Amino acid sequence: MTYRNSALEKYSRGVYRTIFRRNTVFLAGIFATAFAFEMAFDTVTDRWWDRMNKGKQWKDIKDRFSQ
Repeated sequence: MTYRNSALEKYSRGVYRTIFRRNTVFLAGIFATAFAFEMAFDTVTDRWWDRMNKGKQWKDIKDRFSQ
């Protein structure tokens, strides 16, 4: 039973040819992934913080103090 032409091997060769073969493409992918992760993480944590502190933040109470 030969695994030389398996779908996984074809997929891994395609990934290697498009991403890992050139260092610049690999690094650009790493930076793009890190940027996307940072944006997603910041959005999730900001929403969680706003939910946990609802009614305690300036944006929630500023109407009471403005004239």
